[in-house]
Amino acid sequence: MMRFCPLYSGSSGNVSFVEGGGTRLLIDAGLPGKTVTSALEARDIDPRSIGGILITHDHSDHVAGVGVFARKYKTPVYANAATMRAMAGVTGQIPPALMRVFETGRDFFINSLNIYPFPIPHDAAEPVGYCLTDGASKLTVMTDIGAFNDNLFAAAAGSALIMIESNHDVEMLKCGSYPYPLKRRILGPEGHLSNDGCAEALIRLYSTGVRRAVLAHLSLDNNYEALALETVREALRAADIRDGDFRIALAHRNIVGDMYEL
Repeated sequence: MMRFCPLYSGSSGNVSFVEGGGTRLLIDAGLPGKTVTSALEARDIDPRSIGGILITHDHSDHVAGVGVFARKYKTPVYANAATMRAMAGVTGQIPPALMRVFETGRDFFINSLNIYPFPIPHDAAEPVGYCLTDGASKLTVMTDIGAFNDNLFAAAAGSALIMIESNHDVEMLKCGSYPYPLKRRILGPEGHLSNDGCAEALIRLYSTGVRRAVLAHLSLDNNYEALALETVREALRAADIRDGDFRIALAHRNIVGDMYEL
């Protein structure tokens, strides 16, 4: 059985826990090391049991706590070469013995957990999402995606659970206080996925057997949980997908998330 917990998710920091195939991992660690440790302990997970940290990209809300956590617990850090270089200024020195460099688009194993890092459209050095499978169940994590494309569809197809970005409400963003260049970045093809874009992606993925999703990386200023949830649900209903046929949950900004079993 695989387990997954989005410990925290949002523009102020992202970290998730996954267990399967004989290993326990973090995906990103974008909050202070103490906060990450406390979140794990809140779910009865010993931080010393974490066998690696998978990095999606180099932005600080995904890597701010990586260096502290890795150095304290001697935890290996997995990233592609471009991301490993780009995040160094944020993470501080990671001991070479803890650095694990992978190639985007080529899968690898940690114990018997298969990990496939696939490219995503975002304005970072070489950002990736992850598909993880223990041979029985598949989990896909894709946040910070400016658009949902055919490559992402192919990667996520058939997942037992997907964590996907539902960053903003387009009208809230357009009418909000952000400066125009920032609005343009977020709305651009390498920015962030809107609630509507998330809904369209899930409707497509439903045809491949995806039935569970966690909405993640909600904006503090341009979204709120009830709006994201209802926007996605309404779009699914409009596509003749009943609430009971597609379970939708939320990853929270300030509350440790639920544990999901696959």
